[in-house]
Amino acid sequence: MSLIIRGRVWKYGDNINTDIISPGQYMGLPVEKQAVHAMEAIDPGFAGKVQAGDILVAGKNFGSGSSRETAQMVLKHFQIGAIIADSFARIFYRNSINVGLPVVEMMDTSVIQEGDKVEVDLLAGKIINHTQGTEYKGTKLPEHLIEMVTLGGLEPYLAKKLGIS
Repeated sequence: MSLIIRGRVWKYGDNINTDIISPGQYMGLPVEKQAVHAMEAIDPGFAGKVQAGDILVAGKNFGSGSSRETAQMVLKHFQIGAIIADSFARIFYRNSINVGLPVVEMMDTSVIQEGDKVEVDLLAGKIINHTQGTEYKGTKLPEHLIEMVTLGGLEPYLAKKLGIS
């Protein structure tokens, strides 16, 4: 994974919880079958529209609710490039890093619109909106967490650190 992520924006509001991202009634299914129902409560057809590298932008408290990792795994299944939000539920934030899904907090995501083309620089914590010609400051992950995300998550990171990869 690159440290620079470019993609088209899918925009959502506040309090998008894990049951919206990945409805609980499907969590016993393989991830590719769960993914068919991703975001269907607020965006029917999301699974058919989203493309690899697209970026989700949301308001406050993204990923609240259950601590299960199915929500992150479904988003990773779609190869979502990154998630930018005003804030994240803490467990969702950490689980995202653990599965190699980049997450960036930004003070006010209301300035980014659906369909904008944005670039996320993970190392600099910078977000460039190429559609609007603007630049925003986002949070920067510590270097070891950036390495974890770019390697694909906690398991590949530990395998590398322990020399078993």
